[in-house]
Amino acid sequence: MVKLIHTLADHGDDVNCCAFSFSLLATCSLDKTIRLYSLRDFTELPHSPLKFHTYAVHCCCFSPSGHILASCSTDGTTVLWNTENGQMLAVMEQPSGSPVRVCQFSPDSMCLASGAADGTVVLWNAQSYKLYRCGSVKDGSLAACAFSPNGSFFVTGSSCGDLTVWDDKMRCLHSEKAHDLGITCCDFSSQPVSDGEQGLQFFRLASCGQDCQVKIWIVSFTHILARSTEHQLKQFTEDWSEEDVSTWLCAQDLKDLVGIFKMNNIDGKELLNLTKESLADDLKIDGYSYEKEAMENWISKKKRTSPMTNLVLPSAVLTPNRTLKMAINRWLETHQK
Repeated sequence: MVKLIHTLADHGDDVNCCAFSFSLLATCSLDKTIRLYSLRDFTELPHSPLKFHTYAVHCCCFSPSGHILASCSTDGTTVLWNTENGQMLAVMEQPSGSPVRVCQFSPDSMCLASGAADGTVVLWNAQSYKLYRCGSVKDGSLAACAFSPNGSFFVTGSSCGDLTVWDDKMRCLHSEKAHDLGITCCDFSSQPVSDGEQGLQFFRLASCGQDCQVKIWIVSFTHILARSTEHQLKQFTEDWSEEDVSTWLCAQDLKDLVGIFKMNNIDGKELLNLTKESLADDLKIDGYSYEKEAMENWISKKKRTSPMTNLVLPSAVLTPNRTLKMAINRWLETHQK
């Protein structure tokens, strides 16, 4: 059953957005104002309307506690209001001065995201009212924003149809063309779903666009972070010079390999292409993993051949297999729980 119980007609122009808290309803309009109503009887609060913006107000949202309201406008500002008395708490100006189209609080109320017409997105510290991080999308203006229920990442949607996933450090984790035309809204389901096997949590995300479609997505923070980190690391490592590789080896306590790597002109690109075969054939590194004490005992008996290949070892220097050690530690942590 759907039944109309009340109609509000206080704004003097188009109403762009509405938002609920546990006790209030907020609305904002092209008439430059924000209005607050009590949910008990839909009467307007004494300190409403809220006035500061000099141009149209595009979006408004409550903090999870309901004590603070955020509004954003064509005037390039995002304003925080005390909902109890209508006092203006802060005016946060978009660094580019571009019209702000959307704003959204994080689930813990610590951050506020604001997205602008020029594609810039800003994370504000909602406690100090200071800029925390800033980023931007390649094309289009931002028209939608939503935080995951656990607050570990958030999503923005643009007028070009791009859906972008950001972490809480404003690193772009994933971006793709989600809709042929602009995205108008996006939101996460409050309840995560599990894969049932490894216990990983996924979040359902809905996006809607001007292409007359609503799309449902499954988002896993663990997976997209791993892909993003791998991609960023690869891009970064490819640019390493031979000296950069030597510095990295020393930082990993592998300074005994510096000479061998320099002799073979190993730079970042070569480093990424190293295989067990090239380590053994070209760099004369055994490439196998052994228990340290057993290998030290092997060498102490003046054996200078590989236990696996029986080939002569060019060096008696033992290189720690840190990847294997990390995998063992993760396995132990998991099974001890």
